[in-house]
Amino acid sequence: MRFIILIPLVLLLEFYTFSALRTLTRNKFVLIGFWVLFAVVCAVSYYQMYLVQKDGKFSLNTGYTVALFLTYVVPKLFVFAFLFTEDIVRVFETAFHYFKSDNTIKEAIPSRRKFVSQLALGVAAIPFAGFLYGVIKGKYNFKVIKQQVFFEDLPASFDGYTITQISDVHAGSFDNKEKIEYAIDLINQQKSDTIVFTGDMVNSVAEEMHPWVDIFKRLEAKDGKYAVLGNHDYGYYAYKTKEEIQENQNKLEQVHKEIGFDLLLNESRAIERNGEKINILGVENWGASRHFPKRGSLKEATKNLEENSFNVLMSHDPSHFDYKEKEVDQSDRFNLNKVLEEPNIIDFEKKIHLTLSGHTHGMQFGIEVPFFNFKWSPVKYRYPRWAGLYKEAGQYLYVNRGFGFLAFPGRVGIWPEITVIELKRGSVSA
Repeated sequence: MRFIILIPLVLLLEFYTFSALRTLTRNKFVLIGFWVLFAVVCAVSYYQMYLVQKDGKFSLNTGYTVALFLTYVVPKLFVFAFLFTEDIVRVFETAFHYFKSDNTIKEAIPSRRKFVSQLALGVAAIPFAGFLYGVIKGKYNFKVIKQQVFFEDLPASFDGYTITQISDVHAGSFDNKEKIEYAIDLINQQKSDTIVFTGDMVNSVAEEMHPWVDIFKRLEAKDGKYAVLGNHDYGYYAYKTKEEIQENQNKLEQVHKEIGFDLLLNESRAIERNGEKINILGVENWGASRHFPKRGSLKEATKNLEENSFNVLMSHDPSHFDYKEKEVDQSDRFNLNKVLEEPNIIDFEKKIHLTLSGHTHGMQFGIEVPFFNFKWSPVKYRYPRWAGLYKEAGQYLYVNRGFGFLAFPGRVGIWPEITVIELKRGSVSA
């Protein structure tokens, strides 16, 4: 059904792109080749997505099929925008001349302007090149982003404390061992006090991580490594029974142990220095979407905390920060939603000073201009807090752009991120 719904849109884009091409050339081989290529892309996409990919387990072939389809279709949106605008102008021009002229012979609709078609195809070449770069280079273009966060009530012994955050590994999508080794070395070069991982270790099944265990075991932090689960880690769409889902989670918990991460399932850990301490909290997945498991519990994670303690929380989904549940969804065939009613973080009875999240990937597509502090991605219309640092009610949220990639095996403008957060005592103006 989704494929059928998509067909009219794709055909519309093809028609306009063909119209632009035909304005520039009448070569039959070029024009026939255009439709032959269209048929090949559609056949490959349908074969992989609807005949081969049936079990919900993402594969590299599926990813590259998605890349092929997006690289082929998305640039044509720009062609459509130019030519559709030209069509509107042409219609108005025709109508104007029709009513203005006293001649019995009326003018036909003006033909397409060659310059407009050239401009449309030229502009479309930019996103086309961007997608190619994103698949070939961008997905492993790791960036270290350093961020200082100030707190007046930070224990003095932790002034300058560093936390390296990674998120959304999606190990089942990797296809280059050397690039992953480089990224792990880059993390270790930061020499942070602790490393945290904020969920989505795999796309769907624990076995995806097996080829990468020895590499991730090399991560080092003197105060330990901590992790939480993300929605994909439950494998809820890759298995048919609750028992299979639980078995997959058990395997993934073992993977975390093998790579040296302390997996926090609605739990907390204290890190002490000179008689002072901060708490690292971790909740299971919880957020606004009704399609993902909701198992997070702030009450469980904070039940052993002292009053006025300093708390850093790992919660995979950034919507947990301020989302208010208006209606509890009881439909859950696998009973994954263990904690359905959960307060958001900023309204919680115990103060969470800093929340670390991921989940959005920055949609792996967007524009960021650090010099002008400008960033945009379509994902902002689904997740208003989608990348970087946010502050509300005296509490901070940092959303990591993700380490890996999912579905589309590339990144365009939103690069894979290694975040180094430095906790500072005082105010920003101090």
